[in-house]
Amino acid sequence: MRKVLLVLVLTAVAGWAQSQTYPSKPVRVIVPYPGGSTPDIVGRTLAGKLQTALGQAFVVENRPGAGGNIGADAVAKSAPDGHTLLVAVNGPVAVNKYLYPSMPFDPDRDLAPISLLAAAPQLLVVTPAAGATTFAEFIARLRRDPGRLSYASVGGGSAAHLTMELLKSDAKVFIVHIPYRGFPPAVADMLGGSIEAMFAIIPAVLPQVRAGRLRALAVTAQKRSPLAPEVPSVAELGYPQLESLAWIGLLAPAGTPGEMQRRLETETIRAMRAPEVQDSLGKQGFDVVAGTRTEFSAWIRSESAKWSRVIRISGATPD
Repeated sequence: MRKVLLVLVLTAVAGWAQSQTYPSKPVRVIVPYPGGSTPDIVGRTLAGKLQTALGQAFVVENRPGAGGNIGADAVAKSAPDGHTLLVAVNGPVAVNKYLYPSMPFDPDRDLAPISLLAAAPQLLVVTPAAGATTFAEFIARLRRDPGRLSYASVGGGSAAHLTMELLKSDAKVFIVHIPYRGFPPAVADMLGGSIEAMFAIIPAVLPQVRAGRLRALAVTAQKRSPLAPEVPSVAELGYPQLESLAWIGLLAPAGTPGEMQRRLETETIRAMRAPEVQDSLGKQGFDVVAGTRTEFSAWIRSESAKWSRVIRISGATPD
């Protein structure tokens, strides 16, 4: 019995000592989306804060592709030593396992949630070519001309993609999906006339709405957004089930020692709750969440259950 207790004590001491010397080398923060995207902005903001707090370089690497699966797979297959982290949205963490016919990794088995960093509702925006000034007119146009309009997303499995797929299923309409690698090229193509509609985080499209080049029809929340108070919520339009959030989280490879995970959790929460971070991300349209590991795990399970039903009912595919 004494030997067992001694082993447990020594293991705990070793874990504590390891966490105190962590990180012992530069940390890679993999963002599976292009530079300048919202996850990239959040990842770089957090990396800078963690670098200051933990005394080692936190270097952001952009590894886009396959709806976030390429970058997430790289993290899932990395050594579980706390020196490779993932900043990702809902796709590769909670959705793609239902959307893609096969996955190179299992997010539930291969990734350890650290913190849900931030979340934001979306705007449904259309171009003048969509021929709609209200949500009801947009639905009517889709029913009148099925397949004639197209919509952009930031990739299969993104909130922008699945929210439109849910609308298609519930309203019994059809619109063609065109996936992009981030909001900037999608917005550029909308303005160029190639795409007629999109769900997007508010700051990605609000300047174009204010300039009259895009029209906002709805916000995917139960109530209106203070960033665009003139735009009705999906709840007041009679589609409360369209409530959806674009979200960003921090994860590590599964098997990363618990003490390291706890330290990352603590420092991440502290960093994200800094007033300047909250102010900066608020201007990006995101509310800082900075949740615990337990809360983030529960959130992933909830999102997985919700969107797996949407994928099953709608028949959504990555592209």
